[in-house]
Amino acid sequence: MQWQEQAIILGIKRLGETSVIAEVMTRGRGRHLGLVRNGRSRSMQPVLQAGNEVEVTWRARLDEHLGEFKIEPVRLRAAQLMETATAVYGIQAMAALLRLLPERDPHPHLFEALDVILGHLHEPIGAGELFIRFELAVLNDLGFGLDLNECAATGSSDDLVYVSPKSGRAVCRAAGAPYAERLLALPSFLANGERRGADYHGLEAAFRLTAFFLHRHVYEPRGLTVTSARDGFVQAALKALKRAA
Repeated sequence: MQWQEQAIILGIKRLGETSVIAEVMTRGRGRHLGLVRNGRSRSMQPVLQAGNEVEVTWRARLDEHLGEFKIEPVRLRAAQLMETATAVYGIQAMAALLRLLPERDPHPHLFEALDVILGHLHEPIGAGELFIRFELAVLNDLGFGLDLNECAATGSSDDLVYVSPKSGRAVCRAAGAPYAERLLALPSFLANGERRGADYHGLEAAFRLTAFFLHRHVYEPRGLTVTSARDGFVQAALKALKRAA
């Protein structure tokens, strides 16, 4: 069996003295692993860096086998991703999010989002907002998407300022006021139709919002801990936004 796809390197694991197992995200075949012979050679090491865009050819006798990758470079951006803290932590944190999804399960929109965000991770002010939207997309694909378009109590789409921790649905100011202490804040930049970017407090609230639902629905039930890369990214993004304010 054989196929060829555009892919983004997520990471590698050493195998023996010369080879590695590469983990990539593809548009049509999702997150996929494959053996790269001589992957630790001088010529291949720069190619197999997280964030690089490559073309992979996968071959195996049977579909369920690990298989072997032949990898050709397309766009090497790993050097740029080493220039800022948001980029260094961001690629690691997004790779960890993608590992929550089943291997070989296609999520083309997540591949496209990853490709776009990788081109902006070196811009700390905008990177935080893009990362939040990526987390929301992953939550949605895992079956725990948030409904932030209308009030759970009234059906109104106006003045949405809270999120119910139980249902993951937005709540308007009037309906949520009596229960404000028990509700999560909905940052204004996530409201439907909002064109303004995130400010410091809005981004801080957004990180708390996605972290809450990821922990409740994904990490805690699976007995997982949040990668330290997310904490590093959050701190770097907030620091950059605060400095720019």
